[in-house]
Amino acid sequence: MEKIRVLQCIETISSGGVEQTRLTLAKYLPTNRFEIKIICTYAGGPIADNLRNEGVELIVVSSMKHPLDWTIHKQVQGVISSYRPHIIHGAVFEGNSMAAISGFLKRVPVIILEETSDPQNRSSKADWLLRQLMKVSDVIIAISPDVKNYLKMKAKITPSKIKMIFNGVPIPEQINHNLVQLKKEELKISEDEIVIGFVGRLFDDHKKLTDLIDAISIINDPIVKLLVVGDGRDKSIIVDLIRKLELNKQVILVGFQENTGLFYSVMDILCVPSAREGFGLVAVEAMLHKLPVIATAVGGLKDIVIDGKTGYLVKPKSHKDLADRIKELVKDAQLRVTFGEAGYVRAKEKFTADRYCLEVENLYTTLLKKKGFLH
Repeated sequence: MEKIRVLQCIETISSGGVEQTRLTLAKYLPTNRFEIKIICTYAGGPIADNLRNEGVELIVVSSMKHPLDWTIHKQVQGVISSYRPHIIHGAVFEGNSMAAISGFLKRVPVIILEETSDPQNRSSKADWLLRQLMKVSDVIIAISPDVKNYLKMKAKITPSKIKMIFNGVPIPEQINHNLVQLKKEELKISEDEIVIGFVGRLFDDHKKLTDLIDAISIINDPIVKLLVVGDGRDKSIIVDLIRKLELNKQVILVGFQENTGLFYSVMDILCVPSAREGFGLVAVEAMLHKLPVIATAVGGLKDIVIDGKTGYLVKPKSHKDLADRIKELVKDAQLRVTFGEAGYVRAKEKFTADRYCLEVENLYTTLLKKKGFLH
């Protein structure tokens, strides 16, 4: 049989989790069975380069003014006409709109949407639009139980059209100890210091790095350092807060890093202080590096971290709770090891790239069989 052609639709390809999962699919779906192209409104940075290196064509259309922007839908329909995908798979609201509207109008056999966020503040108008998009779509993927609950209870999506698939992360390669020591020397981190890590985009209304910086200030312990891996629009806010709290010697900003493995190896604890989180890929990445994780009890994080076993869950926007839990782990090296080992076992069982891609592949083939395109 010819390869199954999949057209992925997302808004932008930069450095987020949605793009990372598309790269995971490109790497792990069997290339003898699947061909993938991605349509988006922007493609830049290392993830875009890596997708191209995997043989994925990135088709960039104009910026989308709103989900019903007909100019963009006409461009998407042109791509569908030439590519003739068997499956169109959207993610993020704009990508879901592209997939549902253009996929329906061009009669793509299988239309899949994906809810990748924890949409706590989504308007009733947007919920209504998502319901309309689902009327012409076969299924919507929920990336965590919280997201599934939103789709059922608030967006009022037909439960039989919701399929929950946890995201997955590749198991990292072992990092050479000497490289870790060299990186610590480069970052001026001594052996007796405890490194709290943060990995993510500096979008503070979402990722709430400022809460973690406030917690470091509350702890007020010179042996505690904060290593921040990431960049984004709110970097100036972060820098100003560090200066205001006089934490310049304790907070290390290294910007966006394509290869985060070495930086996880430098850390002793990872903190994910998000206000909302559809899934939380960085928590899984940290667990696969045997790190204990302190995360806010929001979205998918509640299903990744087991409180008191692989780390701690704390209330969102609570500097004191965050500080208290960090202090507990700073004081107890054995507890850090115990949590880290338990987290590694959990992540390997539940959240690997192999498992994720197998579930997506099974969904693709099941839906194609229902439509009579596979036997």
